[in-house]
Amino acid sequence: MYSHEERLKAVKLYIKYEHSLAATIQKLGYPSPKALYNWHQEYCENGELRDSSIRGTKFTLKEKKIAVEHYFEYGRNYSRTVRMLGYPGRETLRQWCEELAPEARKIRRSALNYTQEQKKEAVIRLFSRNTSAKKIAEQTGVGRKTLYDWKSDLVGRDFPLTMLKQPIEQTVDTLNSEVDDLQKQVYQLRMEKEILERAAVLIKKETGINPINLTNREKTILVNALRTNFPLKSLFQQLELPKSSYFYHRNQLTLTDKYEEKRLLLTEIFNENDARYGYRRLHAEMKNKGVLLSEKVVRRLMREENLSVRIARKKKYSSYAGEITQAAPNLLQRNFKAEKPNMKWLTDITEFRMPAGKVYLSPIIDCFDGAVVSWTISTELNAKLVNTMFDNAAETLGVNEHPIIHSDRGAHYRWPGWIERIKTSGLTQSMSKKGCSPDNSACEGFFGRLKNEWFYGVSWKDISIDEFMERLDHYIHWYNEKRIKMSLGGISPLQYRRSLGLAA
Repeated sequence: MYSHEERLKAVKLYIKYEHSLAATIQKLGYPSPKALYNWHQEYCENGELRDSSIRGTKFTLKEKKIAVEHYFEYGRNYSRTVRMLGYPGRETLRQWCEELAPEARKIRRSALNYTQEQKKEAVIRLFSRNTSAKKIAEQTGVGRKTLYDWKSDLVGRDFPLTMLKQPIEQTVDTLNSEVDDLQKQVYQLRMEKEILERAAVLIKKETGINPINLTNREKTILVNALRTNFPLKSLFQQLELPKSSYFYHRNQLTLTDKYEEKRLLLTEIFNENDARYGYRRLHAEMKNKGVLLSEKVVRRLMREENLSVRIARKKKYSSYAGEITQAAPNLLQRNFKAEKPNMKWLTDITEFRMPAGKVYLSPIIDCFDGAVVSWTISTELNAKLVNTMFDNAAETLGVNEHPIIHSDRGAHYRWPGWIERIKTSGLTQSMSKKGCSPDNSACEGFFGRLKNEWFYGVSWKDISIDEFMERLDHYIHWYNEKRIKMSLGGISPLQYRRSLGLAA
């Protein structure tokens, strides 16, 4: 209970704040909005507030009825009613309830004593009622909250009350129909889920693949795997597979696979070359081994065996540091064809970034067959990187061999040490235009193949610098000795030179 002074203070502040309940309650910290509203009404009607602490204070019959109705409507809780209205005391309210509603105050027997049938009957009356839930609760002999608790236990808390205002028999039929529909939906979803899972396992498709886009042969494989769990008719409809196509492909699947051995060989070649060969090189390599297949068949077998090449693109490294010395003219003019080895050389530097650090590769490429004549690998980008590479390449030259060596305008190819080595060895220097990578596209192409086939798409997290450099060196040896080039007739650069009698 609040004192007379507290109530009067609240009403005056409420008037001051222009009848703002929220502002008044926020300022004082009391009372409830309902209590403040009632105090203001009393103040406006009587010009003052009744001091309940003075013995003999009387409440009007209207106020008593309001308090009693509030008590029965909101859960029969004395404390809540007093707190919400601001009057009277708990004992006074109990006396009013005994006085104005003696029948409603009779002690009710516990809800635990009701049978399940009695609860169902009360809930049905609640759904099909033409009166208030309060009256139905009183007729049943329980509280309104207890009646709603029975409803939640029997049909669920979220079940709408409006559904059963129609005849109960009709409602039961409707619910049964809805249950049947839900069961069909669950069945459909389970079938779709199993189709996606089997597609991932049996035909190596991603779990998010649309089954409609599968070939009829792949759909037939799925149907055969699921026919024990679902009817054929349902599977045909779900996969949009004609019945005739299913039986045709089912018969075909029973036949011996004429490409069985070739599939194994194709997969073996693909894995031996670390997933770097596309269908053209696989076709050429199969041909070199005496196995004749069309490119179309190779593509199909790769697709069925899930053999795909890693492809990625990243920004290349640039070593341009400004015009240090006078640039050499572009003698190649993008003509990267050579009639014999050691006529035209290309060079550049590329960078590899990995968790353990950075690694730089500096190779010399021969335009005759794309062979890597010489290369150096280092963690430091300095003159030693390119000078050592050049010295090793120069040692492979014959007496009368003086190739053109072409590069971009990077700082490493304009240092005095590099220029002096070219002059001493009798080579001719050539340079691309500034910022024009197509002028050295053959060398850039080598870097692209190297990174797509070997570097990109691989995790280098736990690889040390030394192991990385060793693997890179191994790749370049494989590139020269084993990797086939379609421009050379499907053989490697070293094999090509041997076929022409240019290498031992």
